[in-house]
Amino acid sequence: MAVLVSAVFPIALIALIGLWAGRAFALDLRTLARLNIYVLIPALVIMGLSGSRIEARSAAGIVGGYAICSGLLYLIAAVSGRLLKLSADERKSLIATTLFANTGNIGLSFILFTLGQAGLTRAVVYLVASSILIASLGPIVLKGEGIRVGIRFTLRLPVFWATGAGLAIQVLAIQIPTALSRGIETLGDAAIPMALLTLGIQLSQTQIAFGSYELFAASLRLFLAPLLAYLVSHALGLSGLDLQILVMQGAMPVAVNALIWVSELGGDAPRVARTIVLSTLMSFFTLPLMLWLSTH
Repeated sequence: MAVLVSAVFPIALIALIGLWAGRAFALDLRTLARLNIYVLIPALVIMGLSGSRIEARSAAGIVGGYAICSGLLYLIAAVSGRLLKLSADERKSLIATTLFANTGNIGLSFILFTLGQAGLTRAVVYLVASSILIASLGPIVLKGEGIRVGIRFTLRLPVFWATGAGLAIQVLAIQIPTALSRGIETLGDAAIPMALLTLGIQLSQTQIAFGSYELFAASLRLFLAPLLAYLVSHALGLSGLDLQILVMQGAMPVAVNALIWVSELGGDAPRVARTIVLSTLMSFFTLPLMLWLSTH
């Protein structure tokens, strides 16, 4: 529980500051979302991918397991949205909150304190895979105007090219000049705080009343996703830390960036904001449970 408090408290603090700012000033959410997507997140992706060190022995299983789980989760969210007769925006939001997990600021912190440095190394593998998926396929799915339109939109996003640049820098062992790397790193460091501030501002304009939609969406992320990860891990023959990482990263609450992407690409932003809050609160109870289950 102490690990969760240390990981979640800074997040809650920044979001509360955003809540205050949203009530004190007239702020444009769309502008903030675009600033994050087109400027800050690409910088974060470049530095994160270029600086990561992936264990080849475990990478294939973790990346393969993540890809399979993501495909299954997408199908379940899409079918559920249609069966529940949700609107187009609500279906987009359900897909976003189901697929986009907080594997960065909460996930890495939680895994470092519970599974140590070896677990953290594998957690970064998962984070890299999710970054690539969000940058390449996320816009296609959320745009909702067909694959061709989605691909054209994706190719215009700086974050897509930032992903390629980050991977190229790592694979080719390119040394970025210190002055340039510091500038990019400074921009990247601002991405998560900006996303959390945006969440707080969105909440200042949203009536906080959790309903069946938010509970269902949070349950898909916190219960179904780690269950699928557990089953897929066994099907792939994963064990030990590899299995634990796939389960625990899959069990993380909804990522704050889900709100950023929905605000830009379309969806029900107020519902996404409420689902982020509810899933984060629920994770205080679900994460210890999933950690225990993944070790037994």
